[in-house]
Amino acid sequence: MRVGIDVGGTHTDAVLMDGSTVVAEVKAATTADVTGGIVAASRRLLDGGGVDRSAVDGVMIGTTHFTNALVTGRRLAPTGIVRLALPATAALPPLVDWPERLAQAIRPSVHLCHGGHEFDGRPISPLDPDELKRVAADLAARDIRTVAVSSVFSPVNAELEEAAAAILLAELPHLHVSLSHQIGRIGLLERENATIVNACLRDLAGEIVDAFAQALATVGVRAPLFLSQNDGTLMDAGHTRRYPVRTFASGPTNSMRGAAFLSGLSDCAVVDIGGTTTDVGMLSGGYPRQASGEVDIGGVRTNFRMPDVLSIGLGGGSRVASTPELTIGPDSVGYQLTEHALVFGGQVLTATDLAVAAGLADVGDASLVRGLDPGLVRRGVARMSATVADLVDRMRVTPEPLPVVIVGGGGVLMPPDLPGIPATHRPEHGAVANAIGAAIGQIGGDVDRLFAVTASATREDILEQARAEAIERAVAAGASPGSVRIADISEVHVPYLPGNAVRVRVKAVGDLDLRVMASPDEEQEQQWATS
Repeated sequence: MRVGIDVGGTHTDAVLMDGSTVVAEVKAATTADVTGGIVAASRRLLDGGGVDRSAVDGVMIGTTHFTNALVTGRRLAPTGIVRLALPATAALPPLVDWPERLAQAIRPSVHLCHGGHEFDGRPISPLDPDELKRVAADLAARDIRTVAVSSVFSPVNAELEEAAAAILLAELPHLHVSLSHQIGRIGLLERENATIVNACLRDLAGEIVDAFAQALATVGVRAPLFLSQNDGTLMDAGHTRRYPVRTFASGPTNSMRGAAFLSGLSDCAVVDIGGTTTDVGMLSGGYPRQASGEVDIGGVRTNFRMPDVLSIGLGGGSRVASTPELTIGPDSVGYQLTEHALVFGGQVLTATDLAVAAGLADVGDASLVRGLDPGLVRRGVARMSATVADLVDRMRVTPEPLPVVIVGGGGVLMPPDLPGIPATHRPEHGAVANAIGAAIGQIGGDVDRLFAVTASATREDILEQARAEAIERAVAAGASPGSVRIADISEVHVPYLPGNAVRVRVKAVGDLDLRVMASPDEEQEQQWATS
């Protein structure tokens, strides 16, 4: 049995699943401290399901904590930045494209050092241990406890990043080291940015995981904790402490995975409507289509794996204004919907009020919106449905229209049919699809590398090597060996590089082996002991 929890801007959703069966589901208002909402939702869920706490084998959580921290620039740790590249790349130093407010928020200590490789693994320059020892001395003097290490083409050859980390840790054993080849893809600046983001969130990651573990201990659940990644898979508490950046955009990803599970469709468009935003993504083979290029997060360009999602400020809590012209969102009352919406006795006209007045939703007191102008209600519903249909059309990359699955608590805003959409599906339990997506999460392993095709390393040899490496990484992360399959594979020839270079991406996924992962990490055990 699993508990799936997804923390959104308006609601914290939770489900209890026995295998593939939804035993219980709840929606609770997201609280300002977030973890309070998790405690409330978990307690209501388990009490309502009538399940012994000891029967829960794992808890899976999707959270917005880390995304919010970066976007707001709050709770970011002072960060050391080490780039192994000299004498190359000095013209574009680290943080060159960061917003000034975020660059100041991490109070960086930047160091350009010798090292790096060409695309085929040939060294640019040798590592200088004394140079790195001087870096360690500077970090110690500034009391910096987390560092991002990036090297040119480290996804091809990671040995210099690992050697640099060993030197830094020998000088400063307490240091948190984030290595770029473990986080981002080919492309130095974007990969370096992603690594810096991960590094500045490491302290917060420890606090958040501890808070989640304490929340579970508070409700009496003694089960391993997992967090959702942005590719639809899970990572345990220990991995989350090391790679918090991988949780970014896990909310939309969970919704898409939950939509695939509930609808039985593996190739479709998914419209997830919450209280604040509407997210539209595409499923391919049951997993979200990944963004092919760089992704902007809070003004920082990154290139780690992210779902290809279009988002707009339209949700159940969106404010509606009729003068001088009709507007719906992007401002929202968010988790205060039950306090401010007309149907709950408030004074703010929201999208939920329009849906209730149009007979699409049955929440609150419908008598409180009977006086709304019928023309305004019709135009509002038409505007919302046309906006969502346009988003779906913009995400489509094939001439044939795809079916649409509508999930999320705000799905009631949509009429039965959307303009230009051949079929819409509203599966049972769709309001908590995000929590279901978290609960059914699998374990994954990825490879994204450049290979040189030669007489001794043919295309078939390279693809087989990449497949085997991806499967090995999935098993090492906790997947049951017999369940691992290749979910996606792509190869792109790179003509601008010398030699016969090809970039290979492989994704392997498998079922979580709870027998292997049944032991919580040390910090979670401590939380149980203190509670």
